[in-house]
Amino acid sequence: MRRRTLLAAAGALAVRPALAQSWPSQPIRLVVPYAAGGPTDVAARLLAEALSATLPQRVIVENRTGAGTVVGTGAVASGPRDGHTFLVATVAHVVNPVLVANLPFDPVEDFRGVALMGTVPQVVLVSRDLPARTFPELLALFRSRPGEFAYGSAGNGSAQHLAGELLKKQAGLDLIHVPYRGAAPAVADLMAGQVAMVIDSAATAIPIARSGQARALAVTAPARLRPLPAIPAAAETLPGYDAYTWNALLARAGTPAEAVDRMNQASNAALGGPDLRARLEDLGITVVADSTPPKVDGFLRSEAAKWQRLLREAGVRAD
Repeated sequence: MRRRTLLAAAGALAVRPALAQSWPSQPIRLVVPYAAGGPTDVAARLLAEALSATLPQRVIVENRTGAGTVVGTGAVASGPRDGHTFLVATVAHVVNPVLVANLPFDPVEDFRGVALMGTVPQVVLVSRDLPARTFPELLALFRSRPGEFAYGSAGNGSAQHLAGELLKKQAGLDLIHVPYRGAAPAVADLMAGQVAMVIDSAATAIPIARSGQARALAVTAPARLRPLPAIPAAAETLPGYDAYTWNALLARAGTPAEAVDRMNQASNAALGGPDLRARLEDLGITVVADSTPPKVDGFLRSEAAKWQRLLREAGVRAD
């Protein structure tokens, strides 16, 4: 028995260096649970391009949409653990237990953190017809007419929804939430004056603000954004307000640690490069180039606790 145990241990040790030396042995897939062309997809494709230039195998983005993010996420949760399939997750990933009954996976326990690409602040956009020219004026208007104004989002549990509910809670507002099937129709109704406000991802809100199709009154990051230096941070009026989404690479739990570590190192190197960093920052992404798998695991747990609690306090329930 002792000899058999020693042989098994020796075999395991032999496999680890072999995996580390051979990875990646096939093309790497980044599964994006959103449609092509959206901000998460664009960020994933920029990272894939940078990784493909340095790794011996191509990195391919695969869009797997449906049921919010559940179809694409579920495909990774039940997929291979060979270190060649990764999920590109956002903040929506950690709130699924509140929103989806009988969720077929646990967004924390069934995944392993690989790398945090960056955090994505949002921008408070309002209709041009709204009689508020500053963020303090907006809060005063909403407070003076409780229950009269609506804000749009990309759907229940989306980053826009979370930002709106956090604003309601911290500012003491009574607003109506109107969920859409994506950010684009929400913003279209904002520009048509059907909803008063959309708190949209900086990646898509920046060009809208610059075009004048809607009015940008604040950014949700603790500090002002480089692409919108004249727009104040909401925290300048509402201390402590900080709403965001993020882009993170996750692997299925049980993926070999060697593959996770190698992907982490490759991702950090790519994100630390000046070209990719500049391109992502132009999308409003605050790049993180020094994350570790344990730190990403801890980040997922803290994000799940924060946002799930907010949604439950707001009375949001699973469909």
